[in-house]
Amino acid sequence: MRAGEVPEGGEEQPFISHLLELRDRLLRMILAVGLVFAALFPFSDTIYTAVARPLMRSLPAGASMIATQVTSPFLTPFKLTLVVALFLAMPFVLYQFWAFVAPGLYRHERRLVVPLVISSAALFYVGMAFAYFVVFPLVFAFFVHAAPEGVTVMTDISQYLDFVLTLFFAFGVGFEVPIATILLVWTGVITPEAVAKQRPYVIVGAFVVGMVLTPPDVISQTLLAVPMWVLFELGLFFSRFFVRSDEEAAEDAPPGSVAAAAGPSGEGPHGPAPAAPFQAMSEDEMEAELDRIEREEAQVGPELDAGNPAAAEKLRRVAELREQGDERIVRALLYEVLAEGDETQVMVARNILRQLDEDY
Repeated sequence: MRAGEVPEGGEEQPFISHLLELRDRLLRMILAVGLVFAALFPFSDTIYTAVARPLMRSLPAGASMIATQVTSPFLTPFKLTLVVALFLAMPFVLYQFWAFVAPGLYRHERRLVVPLVISSAALFYVGMAFAYFVVFPLVFAFFVHAAPEGVTVMTDISQYLDFVLTLFFAFGVGFEVPIATILLVWTGVITPEAVAKQRPYVIVGAFVVGMVLTPPDVISQTLLAVPMWVLFELGLFFSRFFVRSDEEAAEDAPPGSVAAAAGPSGEGPHGPAPAAPFQAMSEDEMEAELDRIEREEAQVGPELDAGNPAAAEKLRRVAELREQGDERIVRALLYEVLAEGDETQVMVARNILRQLDEDY
């Protein structure tokens, strides 16, 4: 938010009111999740059976899942129901976050954030559905058939739940790649052309992320990495429609910055601003530049003539004597300026004295 402006939605509120509003919205989120959980808890066993169906279909005849801990038959479906309640209440939770930050956004930001929030939630659900309907049958069939002869596969229910929740989260987050790409382009962090040049690194990174987020098997790693790559390409395609125009960048630039001074299309007040290539300076050029800056700082501008003429003349004399290296007389003149000059002249004298002390 730019300084001196109040976004649409009213006047600025004190910090305490924001904390109170955040507390109320967090309580609403917790209440919503609690209500959904209370409605689903009677069906917790049915929900767990549905989640365990991909593994049960792959188990050999006569095999089943087991519970190795005393509390697992109760706590495992309880934990799964709580997670499902959170996932189902996610649209309401995201709405509460949106309602909290919306008053601090501008109209064009609101128009963009709403589709991004909706699409990110939808992609997360699509990632979970992809894991359940595509990844689970392939992975569990591979694991069961890869068991050595004489080994009966009997998976613990709590360990199975941890396994599938990890995959659900990994694929849900992995399917957010298009949103991340669009946000990076929209905020101006990177351009679509620069993103396209990083494609080889993105492909390698997708397989590394798949290796870290999924269990140690090639199948689940590949099934996560390939969709991430495809989604990256989709995000790269759609990000070209979210490139910020020069007018928007100039509006959001701080006053006095290069972007604000250049204006739309990079034009300055007197026409297009030429782009000067950067060239490193040598040590001698750097010392010469520093000396030039010090001389300019020591020079007396026309605005000092509006004060005490005698003090202005002494400041000019100081500039001449500094080049000659007569520091004793320079300090004496500066002390006289401190005693008889106006506010601006005194400030200049103090700055010069500070420079002399630092050089000493």
